[in-house]
Amino acid sequence: MAQSKALIHEVDAEKFVNSLASKLQQVPEFAQPEWSYYVKTSAAKARPPFSGNWWQMRAASILRKIYAKGTLGVEHLRKAYTSKKNMGHKPERVYRAGGKVIRTILQQAEKAGFLEKRKEGRLGRQLTKNGLEFMNNVISEVKSSGK
Repeated sequence: MAQSKALIHEVDAEKFVNSLASKLQQVPEFAQPEWSYYVKTSAAKARPPFSGNWWQMRAASILRKIYAKGTLGVEHLRKAYTSKKNMGHKPERVYRAGGKVIRTILQQAEKAGFLEKRKEGRLGRQLTKNGLEFMNNVISEVKSSGK
């Protein structure tokens, strides 16, 4: 699918993710599951996230990465959200993010019609036309409010 990747780099990433997360809160498919209040996002984390809208923030961040890179899978996204575990006196060790959270967000985005599985070539998920339009609308809103 041809998309203009230059648009995503014209806006500030933090403003874009915050705006996209607020838009995703209004989409019923991106409701935060009950189990997500108790699960850690990685083996390196000591506790679950305590921010109220962390689910929508992670979903917005994942959608931004897919918009910028094209086609991405769960394993690539697990690598993107790695973190270091504090091991006390031992050297820190890098752990990948948990796949359940990422996989569930991707499934929610598929249900909402924003993503689709790619069958040939580089496997993973890519944006659909509806997802691309949604992202471009958010980009244009951030551009207009930022200037």
